[in-house]
Amino acid sequence: MIEGVHAIVFGPDAEAARAFFRDTLGLGGVDAGGGWLIFALPPAEVAVHPTDGQAMHELYLMCRDINATVEELKAKGVEFTQPVADQGWGLVTRLKIPGGGDIGLYEPRHPSPLTAFGQ
Repeated sequence: MIEGVHAIVFGPDAEAARAFFRDTLGLGGVDAGGGWLIFALPPAEVAVHPTDGQAMHELYLMCRDINATVEELKAKGVEFTQPVADQGWGLVTRLKIPGGGDIGLYEPRHPSPLTAFGQ
């Protein structure tokens, strides 16, 4: 039934954000027409957490070694907005998407369906 996830990053400079995903993160993609790039993502997972406030959604990129990933991205000029923090369930930081706000990056320490299903 569900074959994938389509996530959207909104920002005041979509071209800069697209260049970041293409050139800095090295994500492949297609031009859906008129320069509207859609990028392929690695396998994904979704979790549902309770909240006492308004419903919201967040997007995190995942990695196996956050310290190595941070260093690799810093070498490419990526700016981090928060230091790596241990949240128990994983190591987490945030990085700037030029023209598109910021996004989470984390190294999970919890069981993952990605490894459970061989991805």
